[in-house]
Amino acid sequence: MESTTSHRRPATSTRYLGRIAPTPTGELHVGHARTFVAAYERAGAAGGEVVLRIEDLDPLRCRDEWTARAIDDLAWLGVRWRGEPFHQSKRRAVYEAVWRRLRDAGLVYPSRASRREVRDAAHAPHEEEEGTEPIFPPALRPPLAAGRDALVPGGELWRFRVPDGEVVRFTDACCGPQAFTAGVDFGDFVVWRKDDVPAYELAVVADDVDMGITEVVRGEDLLRSTARQLLIYRALGATPPAWCHLPLVRDAEGRRLAKRHQALSIRALRDRGLTPAEVLAMGA
Repeated sequence: MESTTSHRRPATSTRYLGRIAPTPTGELHVGHARTFVAAYERAGAAGGEVVLRIEDLDPLRCRDEWTARAIDDLAWLGVRWRGEPFHQSKRRAVYEAVWRRLRDAGLVYPSRASRREVRDAAHAPHEEEEGTEPIFPPALRPPLAAGRDALVPGGELWRFRVPDGEVVRFTDACCGPQAFTAGVDFGDFVVWRKDDVPAYELAVVADDVDMGITEVVRGEDLLRSTARQLLIYRALGATPPAWCHLPLVRDAEGRRLAKRHQALSIRALRDRGLTPAEVLAMGA
């Protein structure tokens, strides 16, 4: 069984709306600058605009000072957005509504399996990209009715039950045709964390649907994540956006940039006197 999503520019009757979505857990760096400016420029080329969404769901890692710096850095880079910034930390009702729809459809379930149990139950080691979770073993799934009577998601870790063996296909504007097999390239993934925080996959789909985003521009490290998210779009009966995953900016040793690379933070480069054009040219 296959699931296919074609990537086309939105029809001319649908105005382009993109989004810029920094996570305020540290300084923005050169990679962020290039991705966010590319998103802004693609919107402008399509006669559209972008919204700014602060993805500040994690109360332990996200800080107001990083939010303020991100907004200031984006403005310094020349990025302009429609209206006031959205804050995911203030949009819980949107995420709970999506969780309820997935619960009612029997597509999510509470999972009490520990990380060690997941690792030990795996039949074979699986190479995972940096920052991704291991393949969840189907043997640890609860019965189909698990969680149907839950009124709220809090206090439990919830996973999306993937259709094992289904190939999720989409065409990316930058990376071309993509195909990921559920149960092989990714397993049942987290949609709600045990600490009562919506997980990335659920939150970004809920927001992009609610905001009417027509194209998502982000780094190519999230290609696999797109396959997961397409399953949520289908479950909600929502039309997915177009996709554009950009090459990652890497350091001199070939490692992808992270917020720990303070010397390449936008703020540090600004303090050294670099212009926005010089910052965007780094790593090209």
